[in-house]
Amino acid sequence: MKRRSLASRHERPLIGVTTSEVRPAERVTPLPEGEPRGREMALGLPYLRGLEIAGGLPVVMPPLEEEAIEPLLDRLDGICLSGGPDLDPQTYDAEPHPELGPTEPDLDRFELAVARRADAREMPILAICRGTQALNVVRGGILHQHLPEISTEIAHRQKTAGDQTSHAVAVEPESRLATVLEGSEIDVNSFHHQAIDRLGEGLVVSARAPDGTIEAVEDPSRRFLIGVQWHAETLIHRPYEAALFARFVDACRADSAEFKRHSGREVA
Repeated sequence: MKRRSLASRHERPLIGVTTSEVRPAERVTPLPEGEPRGREMALGLPYLRGLEIAGGLPVVMPPLEEEAIEPLLDRLDGICLSGGPDLDPQTYDAEPHPELGPTEPDLDRFELAVARRADAREMPILAICRGTQALNVVRGGILHQHLPEISTEIAHRQKTAGDQTSHAVAVEPESRLATVLEGSEIDVNSFHHQAIDRLGEGLVVSARAPDGTIEAVEDPSRRFLIGVQWHAETLIHRPYEAALFARFVDACRADSAEFKRHSGREVA
């Protein structure tokens, strides 16, 4: 299996974070003194702040052409798949639901390619909200396109701020996630329109909401491959999410160190 040819030379691992959204020019409101209106990348700063606090060096990954992905992954020690808009159901060979939200096919193409290639390299991956859904699709799974059609017991798109919680999740007691969080039930926030339906290959459920919605998945055979449906980055002030980010960064650091040993490289 191909591994990256260049790892971080510092103890703080370099972690790529996928772009959440690419906004078309007509949705951009530039300052009068700023640049002309044009397409812009968007990503919430809490992702980057959470990784920085945990000891990582985050870098935002723009939606590049596919031939640039391998050279980019060569330089990274881990991947964080961020939240964002609905995934296009064509990515898992499904017809669009009438209530499907806005999609961004170019962003889907890039993020799924990044997830697929990082997964093939067995890089540490932390997936959040849409990122968890993308990871499931890459593994051959499918999604519920309109969650209210499945359950109205819980409002999975809360109207309160992201640093507040809105419902509980039950964590599988023997899961790696339970070990990381040191708990079997926690309260989480919720901002998702879609959710996992059929699990992708090699993934297991590690948490569910009271209505049965899958809230977290993992691959127990991997050093670190965990996806959570809630926005952990906006809850980084809590010990649960702080531990999740810290364990992810630790896995990226260990993966980088292991590569250096096997390749004969030394830290500068």
